[in-house]
Amino acid sequence: MVDGPALYDTHAHIVSDDHERYPPAESKRHFAAAPFTVEQLLAGMDELGVGTACVVQRYHWYLNDNSYVLDSCAAHPDRLVPVVILDAEAPEAPDELRKLSADGPMGGIRFGGPAWDRMDTEWLNGRGAMRLWEAAAELGLPVTVICFEPHLSWNLPALARVAELFPELPILVDHLGTLQGFGPDGDAHRGDPARGPYMTPPDYGITRELRALAARPNVSFKFTGINLDCLAADGLDPAEHLRLVADQLGVDRLVIGSDIGQTRGPYSRIVDGLREATRLLDDAERAAVLHDNAARIYSR
Repeated sequence: MVDGPALYDTHAHIVSDDHERYPPAESKRHFAAAPFTVEQLLAGMDELGVGTACVVQRYHWYLNDNSYVLDSCAAHPDRLVPVVILDAEAPEAPDELRKLSADGPMGGIRFGGPAWDRMDTEWLNGRGAMRLWEAAAELGLPVTVICFEPHLSWNLPALARVAELFPELPILVDHLGTLQGFGPDGDAHRGDPARGPYMTPPDYGITRELRALAARPNVSFKFTGINLDCLAADGLDPAEHLRLVADQLGVDRLVIGSDIGQTRGPYSRIVDGLREATRLLDDAERAAVLHDNAARIYSR
C-alpha cells in the first residue's frame, strides 16, 4: 500500500488468459492482446492504493461480448465496477442494457467511436443510438464516450447536444477527447497541424469543442494513461497540463483512468504517473481528481 490519496481508476481493461471460456471475437483474433487478468488488476490495485476500478469492456478483443467484465465484477463487487459496450445501432441494445442492469450491479455503458474511415454520427446520435441513451438515462447509468482524432470536430459538438438532451445523465469523455494524434498512425503524423489537435501550444489541446462540452454540467473528462504517454511524446509536463485542464474545464469535472490492458504497463508506471500529474493541485483538488469525483459519478 502506498501513501497518499486513494485512487479511483475509472478506466481499466482486462483480458483473460482462458481463451476457451472467454474467447476473442472471431474478427479480432489477428489482434495482439496480451492477457491482463482480473487477478493481476486486483493485485496491482492492492499494491498501489487503488480502492476501486471501473472495468471497461475491451472492445478490440471481445467486441460486444461483455462476459469477462461482468463475471469478474460480479465476483468482486466491492472493488470493481462494470462498464459494458453494446452495439448502439442494434434495435435490441436498449432492452439488453435493461436486462444487464437488472441482472446485477452495473456501472455504466461506453459508446465507442466508429471505424477511422467512417464519417457519420449514427453510432452516437442516430435514431437507434438515441434509444440507447434513453435507456441509460432511465436506468441512471453513466455513459462514457470515446471519439477518435479524425472525427473530433463534429463528434464532440454532437455529444454536447446529447448532453443537453439528458441533463441529469453523467457523461464522461475518454482520454480528454482522444487528442494529439492518438491512433494507428498517430506517431507518423505527430506535429502535422492538419491532424491535430495536440496538447501543444497555443491551446494545449483544450479546443473550442472541449470547452463547449464543459459548459454542460453533466459532462466530465478522463485524464488517462494515453494522455500521459502523448504528453511525454511531446516533451510536456503532465502536471502542468493537468493544472491547465483543471483551470479551464473545472477540477470538479476531472477523473483519472489508467487504461491498463490497452496502454503499455506495468500498472505501477501508469498509476504513479497519474499521481505525479496531480502535484500542482492542492490537497482538496487532488482528492477530487484522484477519487472523489469518480466516486460521486459512479455511486448512482
